[in-house]
Amino acid sequence: MRLIDVSLRAALDGLFAGYGLTIADVAADAAIPGSYWGECEAGLIGSTLYLRADTPLHSALHEAAHYVCMDDVRRNGLERDAGGDVAEENAVCYLQILWADALPAVGREELMTDMDAWGYSFRLGSAARWFAEDAADALEWLQRRQLIDVAGRLQLQRAA
Repeated sequence: MRLIDVSLRAALDGLFAGYGLTIADVAADAAIPGSYWGECEAGLIGSTLYLRADTPLHSALHEAAHYVCMDDVRRNGLERDAGGDVAEENAVCYLQILWADALPAVGREELMTDMDAWGYSFRLGSAARWFAEDAADALEWLQRRQLIDVAGRLQLQRAA
């Protein structure tokens, strides 16, 4: 799923605004500022997420989740490399899956299938198996930071 394939811009703007993250559009022929992976992958500089029409949805969600999951010190110096440790990376993947349910015509199953197709690697072999059977640590990480509640529901604003 690429942004050009799904009409999600307004939904992404609404979802990310609650976290203090804004989206900047990048022209089709331009390099994406702040992109760690280059090519069509989303870029992140400060509180701005850079997207092109050919940016994969998973990439937009993943980079946005990094922004939301990092602390203010890292957020203030953010340019290109979100950093973080394994626990945070797991939380980022979990959060992007939850966000997919908040987007019209996407949903977690579709996003997890897309994550597998794009090469995300989980020790149980797929994003869906990881999410269902091996992601308790990511769930707890997000709950401790009040990004999701005890029932696993999104808290649509970054905790202070």
